[in-house]
Amino acid sequence: MELIGCSYKGDTKNGRMDGKGEYTFPTETKYEGEMKDGMFHGKGRLHFSNGSKYEATWENGIAKQGSFTFADGLQYQEKNWDYCDGYDRCFYSERCNGLRPAGESQLTDLHPSHIIPEGCYDCGDGFYDPKTRVVSFYTGGFLRNADDSEHEWIVRTCRKAWDEAVGTDPEKSVTTIPEESSNIN
Repeated sequence: MELIGCSYKGDTKNGRMDGKGEYTFPTETKYEGEMKDGMFHGKGRLHFSNGSKYEATWENGIAKQGSFTFADGLQYQEKNWDYCDGYDRCFYSERCNGLRPAGESQLTDLHPSHIIPEGCYDCGDGFYDPKTRVVSFYTGGFLRNADDSEHEWIVRTCRKAWDEAVGTDPEKSVTTIPEESSNIN
């Protein structure tokens, strides 16, 4: 396990994970729960590095029934999902806390948004550098390598560092009227 960057703390039987334990993946995702014969088996919870979690009942390493909760507390519903559909494009934090005032549009569910490093994309759980094809945590560190399909999706759909609003210069704003021309006779 250490060879591939994983770790395990917990009960074992015949040298395999068995009983209750905590398995950590190289991406910092952690599984806490029941194990059997080296696999997730029984009740367990995956804690993702971005703060979201997946609670499930596992059978021989396969989730049979579970629920996903996003980092902001929004619980995914397979049926009657009314969040972020064609009629409501609000972020969950906007639903909970209200919309931002005019001129302070919210670009992501997190406000203020993460600052994207130059030349990179915000792909939700981290930032993506298209030159290295690596997704990294905003706090630093490797998250994953992007395959061709993820690369294409990120480049096509995600927020770019060069799209970020950097503020306005009041002297160059179209709403600013020079004093000498504001006198109307």
